[in-house]
Order: sequence, then C-alpha cells, then structure tokens
Amino acid sequence: MVQTPYAPVTANVHAALQRIGGRDALVRAWLHVDDAGALAAAKALDQSEPGPLHGVCVGVKDVIAVAGMPLTHNSPLFSGHVPSEDAPCVATLRAAGAVIIGKTDTTEFAAAGRNAASANPHDTARTPGGSSAGSAAAVADGHVPLALATQTGGSTIRPASFCGIHGFKPSWGLVSREGVKTYANSLDTVGWYARDLDMIDRVCDVYGLASAERFDSSRLRIGVFRTPWWDEMAPDGQAAFDSVSAAMARAGIETVEIAGLPEFAHLNDDHRAILFREGAAAFLALARARPDLLHADFHLRVDALATYSDARLREAHDRAAAARVGFERAIAGLDALLAPSAPGIAPLGRSPGEPRFNQPWTLLHAPVINLPLARGDAGMPIGVSLVAPRYDDRRLIAVAREVELRLAAASI
Repeated sequence: MVQTPYAPVTANVHAALQRIGGRDALVRAWLHVDDAGALAAAKALDQSEPGPLHGVCVGVKDVIAVAGMPLTHNSPLFSGHVPSEDAPCVATLRAAGAVIIGKTDTTEFAAAGRNAASANPHDTARTPGGSSAGSAAAVADGHVPLALATQTGGSTIRPASFCGIHGFKPSWGLVSREGVKTYANSLDTVGWYARDLDMIDRVCDVYGLASAERFDSSRLRIGVFRTPWWDEMAPDGQAAFDSVSAAMARAGIETVEIAGLPEFAHLNDDHRAILFREGAAAFLALARARPDLLHADFHLRVDALATYSDARLREAHDRAAAARVGFERAIAGLDALLAPSAPGIAPLGRSPGEPRFNQPWTLLHAPVINLPLARGDAGMPIGVSLVAPRYDDRRLIAVAREVELRLAAASI
C-alpha cells in the first residue's frame, strides 16, 4: 500500500490534481481548475463528519454556476463572468461532502456554435462527444470519479457512449436547473457521469430521487428496440448493439423484440421544433443586445420564431405528451428498454456527434442510462442505453446493475 502524508480527502484531491496535471494538456477536459479552493475544501472536510459523498472529487460542466469560478459557457460573451453562488445542483453535492475541482469544457452554451476542445481519451484524434465533452473526458481519463453534465438532446448519453463510461440522464424536472444555462425549458436536464453504477445511484440519493421499488431480479425482461433509424447506424454500431442483446439472452435475461413504439417516428422532428422555438426565447436577448459576439448558430435559433409557427409548436408538444403515455403503456411488463446510445464509435474531430438516437428519450422525459458494454472499430467504446418510464429512475439503475452482474457472472 502506498503511504501518503495527507489525510484521506486531501489525498484524493492531490491525486486528482496530479492526474489532471499529467494528462490534461492532451485531453483538455478542463477550462478551469481550482487547485487552491479544492485543497482548502479538502482540509476542512478532513476535519468534519463524513457525508454521503465525502471527499468525492467532481468536475462541473461550464454551463453550471460554481461560486468563485468562471462561468463562460465556452462563449466570448461571458469571458470574465464569475458567479457568487453555486447552482443548487452543485450546492447539494458540496453539502454531501463532495469537492468541486473545477469547470469542464462544453459546446458553446451546451447547444451549438463553438465546439469543446476536449479529446476522447481512447483516441485523442476523436471527439468525446458533446455537448458535455469535458465532463465525459475527465471521468473517462480518471481525473475525477464524478462529473456533472446536461442534456437537451443527447449531450449526456452520447459522450458516455463515445468515452466508455456510465452516464445518467434522470427524468426531466427531478434535479434543479436553477443556475444552469437555459436552452430549452421543456428539455434541459442535469445529468452526471461516473465510473460505476454505485456512484450514479449515490448521487441520485443525494439529489433526493425516490428509492427504487422492489422488483424480481431473477426474472428480468428487457425490450430490444433498434429505433426507426437503425439503417443509419454504422456497421460496428449495429454489431455492438446486437452483441449486447445476444449476451443478455445468454446470461438468462429474457429479451423481447420491440418493432415500434407509438408516435415515435416523428419525435426527432417534434424535438427540433420545440428545441428551436424554446432556444429562440433563450438566446433572443443576446441576439438583440450583443449580436456581434453571438455565434451565427444562435441567430438561426432566434430566427426560428418565424420558421416554426405557434401551431407547429402546439402540435409538437401535444404529440410528445401522447407519446409519453403511449411509450409507458407499450413497455408495461418490461423492466427496461434497450436502445442504441449512438450510431457508432466517436467520430474524428471535435463535433458533438449525431443526436437522433437520444433526442426522443429526452422529449419523452424518460430516465436513460448508458452502459459501456461494447467495442467497435479500433477497439473504441460503444455504449447502449437502458430506458424506463418517467420517475422510475432508481429502479432503472437497479435493473442496470443486475444486467451488469448477470453479464459479468456469465463472463460475457
């Protein structure tokens, strides 16, 4: 055992800072690292009663306010902006004993415009995905065991797939978004990355998500849904997904093929209508007050006020509401639904990646967890999503844990 002169939490922080110092010039996960603040917090925690996240080092996506740290949204419009208070999702982690290490890189405003500079730790020529690029890269590269993300389309789940880590998007509305940059009110969700499901669930508990209802873990039934966009997946993405489904069946999990879901095929179009109309509201003030520094992508969103009519917005919301009920009725009797997290491995470059395999679940307000269970070309990670009805968040995590245990026990 390696001996350390530091108390436990301080040792955790030193280890995180050392890893960041040794790797981040390559991975570029961080926009700001608060060495002094993290060490001061660690010293205080080493002299206090432990909480449920005692000494856990955390990265925070730079669209979420952290007191005393820059909040840039990766935009020149917010250079030098430093909030005085934590967003509640950050304050809650601090109260549980977590140490905030710093701010992670993001696609501009977690939306469009400038890409994050972060690299995929498995192949630095490839993207870690977006918009939560830095948070995913920081966890995947072992900088921190936990990082906050957000999802409006696929910005938590897709980077988890590309980086080979666990990523969780809870049901919409269960975690406070106060202090988080708004993109689309009906869609924005705070999520998180971790190295294992136990940490994912510990954070659920800290955020007050209801405990899982008991279920018969000896008789798992998982629906297998390839989505209407299966033909748009890369061959290695299709092979990876099918290999996971087959492995579940070999491990004694009953798999049920789901050919289609009610109102599902148009959900990406409806998501886009809502995203652009609500995005127009979110960026209107910046477009009017500071148009010269606002990226053209956001002017396009403001122009959506003319592109998507009120009638189209109403139709999108109404169809989404019907689809939520239809989805939950369609999967009644199943423990979860298996679906692709991404079309294949992380692409070359720094683009966020294709969101169509994630957006429908975001619009349905469903909890989703990425499981890092497969590999594609060049050994790059490809994840799969498990999806459940709204507010079955911790039951979904319990099901995911049972799936992983079954696969491990069967040496699959």
